[in-house]
Amino acid sequence: MAEAKLGDTVKVHYTGKFDNGEIFDSSENQDPLKFTIGQGHVIPGFENAVVGMNTGESKTEKIPAEDAYGAYSNELVLTVNKNNLPQEISPEIGQQLEVKNPSGDAFPVVITEITDETITLDANHPLAGRDLIFEIQLLEIEA
Repeated sequence: MAEAKLGDTVKVHYTGKFDNGEIFDSSENQDPLKFTIGQGHVIPGFENAVVGMNTGESKTEKIPAEDAYGAYSNELVLTVNKNNLPQEISPEIGQQLEVKNPSGDAFPVVITEITDETITLDANHPLAGRDLIFEIQLLEIEA
């Protein structure tokens, strides 16, 4: 039986959980996730977990933050004056905005705090700094 390896395109079903059992994502009741191992379309720890699996095999893999979405970085949190926001924006905690860096690249941020004069923007991935647990079932390997 063939094992999944670098360069293979695979289809998997998965459920992602935190240590407390809370589910944060799942392909259940959806199309399976299809990706090519080694192309970086999924987090490194997930790719590494699929390598060596056989079609039909299931496993549970704990992926540390550094192999998932990375460590949480305080350098990606910025407090700005409310006057810097466009007039049409009414900021709310949890609201996602898109901002541009000095070179013009756009990236998403989430408003995490609002005061009378400032708002705090967080550009970390929502799962940064979290260890993740994935239940993975390998459905198909395309050579």
